[in-house]
Amino acid sequence: MTKQDRAVRTRLALIRSAAEQFEARGYVRASLAEISAGAGVSSGALHFHFANKAAVAEAVEHAAEDALREAAARHRHGDGSALQRLVDVTHHIARLLCADVVVRAGLRLNAEQAAGRVRDLRRGWRECVLGLLAEAERGGELAAGVTPQRTSAVVLAATTGIEVLAREDHGWLTRPSLTDLWQLLLPCLAAPCLAGALDPAGSSSAGSESAGRETPGSGTPSGQAGPGVRADAGRADAGRAGLALR
Repeated sequence: MTKQDRAVRTRLALIRSAAEQFEARGYVRASLAEISAGAGVSSGALHFHFANKAAVAEAVEHAAEDALREAAARHRHGDGSALQRLVDVTHHIARLLCADVVVRAGLRLNAEQAAGRVRDLRRGWRECVLGLLAEAERGGELAAGVTPQRTSAVVLAATTGIEVLAREDHGWLTRPSLTDLWQLLLPCLAAPCLAGALDPAGSSSAGSESAGRETPGSGTPSGQAGPGVRADAGRADAGRAGLALR
């Protein structure tokens, strides 16, 4: 393994450890010493990659943003019914939140704005929801009187509420929970011609997207990337900075 590869693995391990600390303790109470210890590296190695705690938090948010954007894009530009893809992407992101501490911590940090950051992790989700509903309207999938703008507000409120509630109880992110939500919403949103054609539990094509991801609490060995930490992004960062493991 080259020095650059080791540097990338160290950076990803630090991001993951930081996410675990931020989720468990919050931004203010999390310490750099605990983050470095959780990653199995020295405090000097942490400071080689990140100037301070705010920089580590920014890296967690950035990794979470990448994972959420990728999930949304997979369904936003897919084939088939736009309404079904909207249902599917909510299930996909719920599974992602269950599996990935980096995504959960990134959303929490972003909502708290603890270090004065200005990144908006939910903007991509808003655009995804509104875009799919606008596509559904163009395709005649929406019931009479249903508009993308008003409907997106309801979907955003419901899904954001579920994400916040899930910080204390991951049961909110289970498939039955999301299915209940869509069983209530779809009869109000969908055109009569789609009655019975939409699956509130998510289509079979979306059922295995998160297969192989870790489950909450299972952990990832130190130095390995979780789903929200992209190794290629980390490698690019390491290459630009000429990083080497210390």
